[in-house]
Amino acid sequence: MASESDHHHRFSENYMVLRPKDVSLYELICVLWNNEIEKKAFVDYPQGKEENLQQRRRIFFSLLSQKIFQSVAKPLSCFGSAFEMWLNLISSNPNIFNLFFNALRGKVVMPVKESERFMSTLGHIDKRVHLDKNIRPGDYRYYASLSAMASKLAFENRAFVQNVLQKYWKMELIEHNHFWNDFQRKHTTEAIMFHDKNAETDIVVVAFRGTEPFDADAWCTDFDISWYELNGIGKVHGGFMKALGLLMYKGWPKNVEQEDGSRPIAYYTIREKLKEIMLKNDRTEFILSGHSMGGALAILFVGVLAMHEESDLLKRLEGVYTFGQPRVGDYEFKTFMKTQLVTYGFKYLRFVYCNDVVPRCPTDGSNFLFKHFGTCIYYDSCYNGKMVREEPYKNYLSAFAPISRFVNAVWELLRSFLIPYMKGPEYVEGVFLKLIRLYGLIFPGMAAHNPQDYVNITRLGSESLYLQLQHQHFRSTSDFESIKKDEYPYF
Repeated sequence: MASESDHHHRFSENYMVLRPKDVSLYELICVLWNNEIEKKAFVDYPQGKEENLQQRRRIFFSLLSQKIFQSVAKPLSCFGSAFEMWLNLISSNPNIFNLFFNALRGKVVMPVKESERFMSTLGHIDKRVHLDKNIRPGDYRYYASLSAMASKLAFENRAFVQNVLQKYWKMELIEHNHFWNDFQRKHTTEAIMFHDKNAETDIVVVAFRGTEPFDADAWCTDFDISWYELNGIGKVHGGFMKALGLLMYKGWPKNVEQEDGSRPIAYYTIREKLKEIMLKNDRTEFILSGHSMGGALAILFVGVLAMHEESDLLKRLEGVYTFGQPRVGDYEFKTFMKTQLVTYGFKYLRFVYCNDVVPRCPTDGSNFLFKHFGTCIYYDSCYNGKMVREEPYKNYLSAFAPISRFVNAVWELLRSFLIPYMKGPEYVEGVFLKLIRLYGLIFPGMAAHNPQDYVNITRLGSESLYLQLQHQHFRSTSDFESIKKDEYPYF
């Protein structure tokens, strides 16, 4: 029987793969003292590549985090299901006071899972389902605003998604899929695809689901610093590759026959569906989007398309819009993707809200792998936006950063009560989100990762910033060779 190392050799000659299931507590502690880690079963790398193990502290933290999540996976999932049901029970009645009143009368309205009214936990943080009526097709902000809402909608069940698209957005659902992870041997990845015929250009939107709060597998993927190196592309986050569709025995072949309909692979299924749609109308373009890990899958999808030289599809890509996206690959991958941006002229806007910790992960130290690229649109807690090369405090290493994060978290809690009066009733924040703001006083980086703020920044961001973005993108596609790197934030 082939070992896991044999599987790596089939598609990558250089890699560093962690296996937290194979590490004991004693071995985990020994990692910090460099106790012959290269001989341990919980880390895999090619013979002669011991330099891949240099970041011992990060390896320790990654293994420890994954070990903790694996140990609580089942109770975390059960708690999440119960908590989600409780939130829907309250909203179905339609608040906690009515729930108790209905219970006394024996008329409690019970929520039905997988129905068009049943919302995810993240959906209860921000219950908005309408698109901003002030941002119409043709507006420079339209695609970013639509992508933010699509990234939020990707967390919901099929019936809910279809109802929102038909009733509120007047759009057509194409796919709502649970995709197979060949390494975890389960369905771990979700994405939605829908058709927006309201836009000036006929557009198809693909939104990848991000990390759900009670999904231990997804958290393990986020905290995993394993990587694989692909020829001509660079080193890429192993967990994201597996979630998108890396095959255990084959790697990334250009074409795969998916005979088992019960185990669709995200990359190949979405790619073939896009090809089918693009053939029907030569004016149709598509957008890729996602929140958190979903954003990482969105930009990695482009990287694999480029690796397979799918130029016909890449020419039809309008843009990639990500929200709170973690880093995906190393400097070589960054360089490879910059070439695709210039060659095919699509937008890549990476939105970062304030102190969100996820875009700062995995850390970008002087000897570490992962690097951001593309245009970072950074917004502070007053929703003032600017284009920057990298988000402020990119690794949270500043001595004063903890103080400023705490002060900012206090303001965000206060703003939660004030924002309806400042910006309008559609920005009302419920009790659940206020509790998250309160939690943010202790862990501000995680509280700042919620979808509400990412929807807000696309709606409240100044139009002048988007005009500037449009101008920069025009310059990049028309005369990119004359642009200096310090003048153009896409590079």
